[in-house]
Amino acid sequence: MDYKKLFARISVILTNPEKAWTEIKTEVEEDDASVQSSFVYPMIALCGTAMFVGMLFGNGVAAINLQLVLTKCCGLFVSLFGGFFLSSYLLAKYGHRFSGTPQSDAAKCQQLVGYSMCVIFVLSFFSGLFPSFFILRWILQFYLVYIVWEGTKVLMEVAESHRLSYTIVASAIILIAPVVLSKLFAWMSNLVNG
Repeated sequence: MDYKKLFARISVILTNPEKAWTEIKTEVEEDDASVQSSFVYPMIALCGTAMFVGMLFGNGVAAINLQLVLTKCCGLFVSLFGGFFLSSYLLAKYGHRFSGTPQSDAAKCQQLVGYSMCVIFVLSFFSGLFPSFFILRWILQFYLVYIVWEGTKVLMEVAESHRLSYTIVASAIILIAPVVLSKLFAWMSNLVNG
C-alpha cells in the first residue's frame, strides 16, 4: 500500500474535488484499480487504528476496558465498511431514477461513494484520536455534499437538469448509511451484553 499516494489523494479530494474527480476518471479509464483496495480499506484501517489509540490514551492505559475499546472499534469498522457497500448498492440500484439515465454503472457508483466518503474517513480518524472533535465532525461532514456535486458532473456525467436531485440523494445515502449501521451495531451490542 502506497500511503504517500493515499494521503496525496485525500489532499486533492478535500482541496480541489473537481481536479480529483478528473484524475480518478482518467485512472479508471486507464487502469480499473479497485477503489476498495486502494482507498476504502486502508482508510477504514486508519480510522480503526485512530479510534483504538484515542481510546487507549484518552482513558489512560491503567483504566482501559479492552471490551469497550474493541466494541467501539468494531462498531466503527461495521459502520464504515457496511456504509460503503450499502451506499454503493443503493446508489447503483436506485440512483438512475434521479440521474435521468436508464441504469447506473455499479463500478462508477463505488468510485463515487468510496472517494466521497473521504470526508467521513478523515473526520472519523480525527474524532477517533480526539473524541472532543465529535461535534465538529457533524458540522464538517456536510462538505461531502460539495464533493458529490463535483463527482456527479465529472465521474457520473449526470445531466445538469438532474444533477441537484442526484447529488442530494447520493449525499443523503452516503451520510446516513454509516450512521444507521453504527446505531444498529450499538443496539445489537447492548442487546448481547445485556
